[in-house]
Amino acid sequence: MTSMEHTPEPSSVAPPLLEVRNVSLRFGGLRALSDVSFHVASGELFSIIGPNGAGKTSLLNCISGRYTPTEGAVLFEGRDITRVKPYQRAALGIGRTFQNLALYSHMSVLDNIMVGRHHLIKNNFLTGALYWIGGAQKEELAHRRKIEEIIDFLEIEHVRKALAGTLSYGLRKRVELARAIALEPKLLLLDEPMAGMNLEEKEDIARYIVELNEEWGMTIVMIEHDMGVVMDISQRVMVLDFGRKIAEGTPAEILANEDVSKAYLGGEDFTLEGSPTQEPAVAQA
Repeated sequence: MTSMEHTPEPSSVAPPLLEVRNVSLRFGGLRALSDVSFHVASGELFSIIGPNGAGKTSLLNCISGRYTPTEGAVLFEGRDITRVKPYQRAALGIGRTFQNLALYSHMSVLDNIMVGRHHLIKNNFLTGALYWIGGAQKEELAHRRKIEEIIDFLEIEHVRKALAGTLSYGLRKRVELARAIALEPKLLLLDEPMAGMNLEEKEDIARYIVELNEEWGMTIVMIEHDMGVVMDISQRVMVLDFGRKIAEGTPAEILANEDVSKAYLGGEDFTLEGSPTQEPAVAQA
């Protein structure tokens, strides 16, 4: 009997949700990013760290569409989105928060969060005019229910009708996170979500991020300077220095990496908990 040649079955490995290929970014003679490549799998919690001014926010801006890379490509679900507009990326399922708060201070918390659902609203001007019989009322109620779910999750019920500009810094950071969640993103980009917070506020935000990843099923890419938080909740970590990727791996691998220690902490060692033995003497990015 002649043996039959075995034909391998197609690979069942899913493509990464996000892929950044050889991205470089220049502003005139200033090179902010140099040949950066990485990928993020669906369901992953991926963190980007590095000294201030290393290009972390510039990289997030290339992913969200605020910047267009000088070279390289950004792929989302296998599609090249390098030159797709930011609002179109939101419709594809990419949401983000900003390092500096970007809320509408004169609007209520509810209205700020509702802005995050703009791309999900199906009724237009004509159908909206027929509010009671055109489906607009049911749609608005559905969006309101979703917003209330987010408000309950982030524990901001007590400020839901307050003007965003009157809130404390920590609460405004929660409202911005709520607005990003309201977009129902597949990929959530967080730019220093815990910056300027006290220990209790950081613990709360870290808990929300983990639940968004594990319970809500959101893939998360996070920039954060608190090394303890990064090493505690991240599945993988990438390190940038002067716009170049110098390391990528699990938190344990990053903690043991000498190049990371030299670049990020001036040669000082990490502790096992991820906190440096002394504060890095670097300026804010």
